[in-house]
This record gives sequence, C-alpha cells and structure tokens, in this order.
Amino acid sequence: MDLDAYLHRIGVPDTRTPDLATLRRIALGHATTIAFENLDPFLGREVSVDPDALVAKLVDGRRGGWCFELNGLLRAALDELGYATTGLAARVLWGRPDGAPATSRGHMLVRVDLAEGPHLVDVGFGGLTLTGVLALVPDAVQETPHEPFRVREVPRDASGAAGLVMEALVAGTWRPLYRFDLAEQLPVDYALTSWYLAHHPDSHFRHGIMVARPGNGVRHALGGHVLTVHHLDGPSERTELPTPAAVIDVLGGTFGLATDDLDGLETALKRLF
Repeated sequence: MDLDAYLHRIGVPDTRTPDLATLRRIALGHATTIAFENLDPFLGREVSVDPDALVAKLVDGRRGGWCFELNGLLRAALDELGYATTGLAARVLWGRPDGAPATSRGHMLVRVDLAEGPHLVDVGFGGLTLTGVLALVPDAVQETPHEPFRVREVPRDASGAAGLVMEALVAGTWRPLYRFDLAEQLPVDYALTSWYLAHHPDSHFRHGIMVARPGNGVRHALGGHVLTVHHLDGPSERTELPTPAAVIDVLGGTFGLATDDLDGLETALKRLF
C-alpha cells in the first residue's frame, strides 16, 4: 500500500517506528480523521475489503467506511510498518437487552503484539470508536483520549467458548460494546460477513445512514437526518437536519467525506424524511 499517502491522510506523516507510542498516534489520527459511514450499502453499492480497494476509497477517495474497511485499512498499514497483528471478530452487544439472542460475529477489531505485551485497537465501532490503544489486561480501567475503556472476562457462553467483553464508561455507567475472543480471523471471514451485511434485506445498514467521527473532546454522530454532538464534559446537542442537501453539507463538513462521486445520494436521502 502507499503508506505515505495513508499517514498523510490521518495526519501523522512522520511516523515510522513500530512501537506503542507510534501505535497510539496512528490509532488516534485514524479514528479522528476517517469517519465511520455506511453510504455504500445504503446506496446499494458494493463494499470491498480488498486492501487496494480500501486505499482507493478511504485514502485516495477521502471516504470513510464500516469496521471491516476501517480496521482492515488500519491493519494493512500496521503490517506495512512492521507490527505483528492478528484480526479478531466480535458479537455486538451495544444497544441490545440482557439475555437477547447472540448476534453473528459482525464486528472486526485488531490485536497488536508489542514488546510491552498484546494490545487492542479498534477504529471502526461507530459512535464509540476506540481512539486509544488498550493493553489486553482483563478488568483494568484504561484511559483513552475519550472515554475510559476496559476489557472484562466473562463466563463461557452456550457453545462453551471463553470470552472477553469490551466496555466503555458512558455517562458514569459501564456499557458493553461487544463480546470477542482471541481466535484469529482470516480475510475471507471478513469478506463473507461484510457481504452479508451489505446485501441482506433486513440489514439496518441498507435502510438508514450511520456516520460517526470523534473530535477533540466530542463525538459527532449522524443517524438518519439527526445530527448529535456528544460533549465528553457536558450535555449533548441534537439537531434535526431539514433537507437532504443539509445532510450532504454535514457529511462533507462535520465528517469530512467526499460525496461528489455518489450518484443518487440526494435522491436516496429523501427516504429518511
């Protein structure tokens, strides 16, 4: 991949040493620059997780993507820099009631093995994307540039598999994001799940737009035509955007997404009003 172009895109062009400090810079730069978004499946366009396609879309095309794209691009860059990485998969828990049936392994995150031990990075979890780097130490509360996070060990599930749960401290309450284990996932695993989520008629990624990007002390989130700004040290602000044109302006301004090549976007956005 064109590593220089990627590092320039995320605002850390002088980064080259594969250590923990560099990993933190890359994770923060990537998370705060390249937005989570699902515009392609919403428009019925194909989503590729091929590394060349990720560079063309997210770096050269100045778009964002969902977890398989964002973390796939991050992992490709880390490998190029000389890090030892492993792709992992998770079952999303966020927004689901206790005792709800298990979801599929529909989320990607990345393990990075460093001299200090194994760590986790995840720049693709939408409104609670991890902007820091977590040591893989169960139950340790770890500060990030945004909320505190922790990885909690949990009992074996119905299949007998041991597990870990990623949690974030949101408004004073620990909230579970997803359950995962340390089994390695292959590119074909991500390609299959990504294709399913992009094509299944019941996939929520096909029927609405979800866009998110953390900033300095805030998290920006767009759900449908409602823009929310979550302040880490204060109340949230919620704005209903009045027209598809206003949504497109926010996509380009607040989230930094290039949308000129997305034919039919304004027409498709009318479904949200």
